[in-house]
Amino acid sequence: MHDDRGLVEARLKRVLDERIRPAVYPESVPLDVAVWNAPGEPVPVEEGLAAPVTPVAVGDMWGPAWGTSWFRVTGTVPREWAGRSVEAILDLGFDENMPGFQCEGLVYRPDGTPVKGLNPRNQWVRVGAPVDGGEEVRLHIEAASNPVLLDYHPFLPTQLGDIETSHRDPLYKLTRMDLAVFDETVWRLVIDLEVLGELMEELPVESARRWDILRAVDRALDTLDLQDVNGTAGAARSELTGVLSSPAEPSAHRISAVGHAHIDSAWLWPLRETVRKVARTTSNMTALLDDEPEFIFSMSQAQQWAWIKEHRPEVWAKVVKAVADGRFVPAGGMWVEADTNMPGSEAMARQFVHGKRFFIDEFGVENDEAWLPDTFGFAAGLPQIIKAAGSKWLLTQKISWSQTNKFPHHTFQWEGIDGTRIFTHFPPVDTYNCAMKGSEIAHAAKNFKDKGVARHSLAPTGWGDGGGGTTREMIAKAARLRSLEGSAQVVWETPAEFFEKAEAEYANPPVWVGELYLELHRATLTSQAKTKQGNRRSEHLLREAELWSATAAVRSGEFTYPYADLERIWKTVLLHQFHDILPGSSIAWVHREAEKTYAAVAAELTAITERAQRALAGEGAEPLVFNAAPHARHGVAAGGASSPVADAPSERSARPGGGFVLSNGLLRVEIDERGLLVSAYDMLAGREAIAPDSPANLLQIHPDFPNMWDAWDVDAFYRNTVTDLVEAEEVAPGEEGASVRVVRTFGSSRVTQTLTLAPGSARLDIDTEVDWHETEKFLKLAFPLDVHAERYASETQFGHFYRATHTNTSWEAAKFEACNHRFVHLEEPGWGVAVVTDATYGHDVTRTVRAGDSGTTTTLRVSLLRAPRFPDPETDQGLHRFRHALVPGATIGDAVREGYGVNLPERTLPGAGPVEPLVVVDNDAVVVTAVKLADDGSGDVVVRFHEAYGGRARASLTLGFSTEGVVATDLLERPLAEPEPTEGLVEVTLRPFELRTLRFKRS
Repeated sequence: MHDDRGLVEARLKRVLDERIRPAVYPESVPLDVAVWNAPGEPVPVEEGLAAPVTPVAVGDMWGPAWGTSWFRVTGTVPREWAGRSVEAILDLGFDENMPGFQCEGLVYRPDGTPVKGLNPRNQWVRVGAPVDGGEEVRLHIEAASNPVLLDYHPFLPTQLGDIETSHRDPLYKLTRMDLAVFDETVWRLVIDLEVLGELMEELPVESARRWDILRAVDRALDTLDLQDVNGTAGAARSELTGVLSSPAEPSAHRISAVGHAHIDSAWLWPLRETVRKVARTTSNMTALLDDEPEFIFSMSQAQQWAWIKEHRPEVWAKVVKAVADGRFVPAGGMWVEADTNMPGSEAMARQFVHGKRFFIDEFGVENDEAWLPDTFGFAAGLPQIIKAAGSKWLLTQKISWSQTNKFPHHTFQWEGIDGTRIFTHFPPVDTYNCAMKGSEIAHAAKNFKDKGVARHSLAPTGWGDGGGGTTREMIAKAARLRSLEGSAQVVWETPAEFFEKAEAEYANPPVWVGELYLELHRATLTSQAKTKQGNRRSEHLLREAELWSATAAVRSGEFTYPYADLERIWKTVLLHQFHDILPGSSIAWVHREAEKTYAAVAAELTAITERAQRALAGEGAEPLVFNAAPHARHGVAAGGASSPVADAPSERSARPGGGFVLSNGLLRVEIDERGLLVSAYDMLAGREAIAPDSPANLLQIHPDFPNMWDAWDVDAFYRNTVTDLVEAEEVAPGEEGASVRVVRTFGSSRVTQTLTLAPGSARLDIDTEVDWHETEKFLKLAFPLDVHAERYASETQFGHFYRATHTNTSWEAAKFEACNHRFVHLEEPGWGVAVVTDATYGHDVTRTVRAGDSGTTTTLRVSLLRAPRFPDPETDQGLHRFRHALVPGATIGDAVREGYGVNLPERTLPGAGPVEPLVVVDNDAVVVTAVKLADDGSGDVVVRFHEAYGGRARASLTLGFSTEGVVATDLLERPLAEPEPTEGLVEVTLRPFELRTLRFKRS
């Protein structure tokens, strides 16, 4: 037998490209085209349909960046086409290699009924099958001229990422506007040959099956008359019947295909454009569901569903019907596919609360799965949040992008910090845009790491980001792969159907404990500092607004709890936690709008809080300090208001040799003549925090030019070059109290720091103002600590997580940039140090052995600012303010308390007297994260809390209001047990990091 595989494969490629695919549309006639260019932002559908149009022709340029053009296409089906299938081919100027990242369109009928979206791989609109001939065709296209921004090599800075800086030159050339005959037989031949050709390439050279396919393809091409493809396609197909009908082996891997279109809620386009991307894609998918009875489509992100309902009621009606038919499936049960590293405890919980509740309220559907294919790693606190929301499964994909270590499982139990386990699947197809290519299906089967004990995997199938979702070609391929010898078996299923089968077959899957760290995109913990600061501030303002509104509603009959306002604001904050907004990886437009949104959120929440506090304070002149933190401070109870207890004053004195000394009986701090922190002495423990000869509060700057993904990545080699910023323009007394002001300049930037030791405080506050004008640089703030620790704790949702300070293995070495919330804590037995923060997330921790005394220096560095140029060329330019605090002698409990203290400053109002808290907890290890009224408007009080130190805890909750009973609930405030009576006191016992929600019925 001659080895002529390559000849057949080359022949197949050329014949498909040059003869068969062009013959799918053997005859065509041009359509008449006219256009109206909307002058500004997108207009309502009825306005676009009614607008006056001007004739244009194929070949004309159209569409400035971010513009909208309404095309009207008209024509008549030739009478000689009667009895044939006819489609409109509408090519706006697509680049076929970039579905979802360029111009797009949504086709409407004259009455405003949406037909389907237009995308590079989906340019057809069915006119009739068959037609009678003579039909008048009239279609309208709402076309968006979104610029192409994603060009992988290189990532070039561009001003097209914001409508305010984009040029107005047209970007696209109208390419084809025709009516064409659709030859379904030829189209099916294309699918047959693609499936067999792709399968053949994946089979071993010596495989008999490969040779069977090769010979069948050879015979089919021999049968095909290249001068009459349409007349001989049927005969060519008949030569393939045998190899296409040979069934899969009983042991073949089984793939659950889930129709999918991962749509980033913002990224290389603004939020307003995502509204339209979703409408285009869902129009496509509802039309495809009508044509393909086995197809199932699934869509996550309740926010995107809500956008359709609000902005595209005509599309919403189709979606509602498809959901009722069980074919269009809500997935994930979250408001958006959020980042999970940076959102705080309550925010992560509310992602599920509002996401699940939307699907329950709208469709009566409750999701058992969390669906996060593209999120950049997963915090160790997430499993119990998923469980507390009433879900039990997780799907992710992005872990396949890790650069250093290959994740060892595809189906496994993921165990979080409290011991909760979630059945998790990581699809071996290694993409969330599967196109049913033979290479993808073969890769899924070969790559699956759980062979021998499991045989099911999932393949999210369809183009995302406005690429149109699943195509009819993908469905046709899946039909041929349902049972095909040599291939995995493919069947359309819902996410729940997949998980039920996978869980049933795999009784004892492996367990992965701790975070699912993505060894990539580490810089997303730092990029776009103002977006991150806006998120952190919004989370804490929401806590305050709920706490004081609930307290005022219970205490004062004149205050009305702002249910609707709080829900709306929560959804706004949750939207901005999307995994390309909060991580700072979106275009300038997105972050410019986010800054304005966060400012509006802050103003509205501050107003709500002030109204509630005013109602609580009453009329009087006594200064009342409102404490929203979960721990008492300065004599003011958590959740209450009263006059504070005065602390002994702090002192500032000159330091011999230059600089200053700050002291308050708890800490003694030395700041040298360079403005560097050379001593932070714990006076109670008699212990120095700062490593010898290694000053802290040290600003360090690195070059920052990653190999790829500028806003997303920081590569380990950035550490090879560092500049210590030790020169100071000014080291002087601060304006208030025991404080020191330090001013430095470097490059084109300026830093002003104020170091303050407050009366009675065991922490040194460091306020840093940076006027940042660097490019491709990384700014860090270093604290070399005299602590010997092999691990350190970072706060995460509802607890903290330990990471190594060493690099014994490649897994530990890969975590050279990691996430924390309000604190990082390092500890030797009996003594520790914490650094707390009000706005930053990224950090690194390293260990060195000192030459002189062989002691260990553990250096914690918090990440302040970056300056990548893609996708926003002006990332982080301008003025930023950060607050950090160093807490020598800190236990983990001190770290928790001081973290809240920095993020929740007291508010002072004049009033008549103390305000008693709604709930008092007698154990500081039990931290209350929310006090609010129940979302259903019943007036019940909901209290959420968790064990925060990592040990067992018993606590008494004393209530400051009368109640008829209490019931434990899930995150959605639904009872988990029968209500129990209570007389103002509830005893609880918690395991380490356990999360609990209690609902109190008021009497």
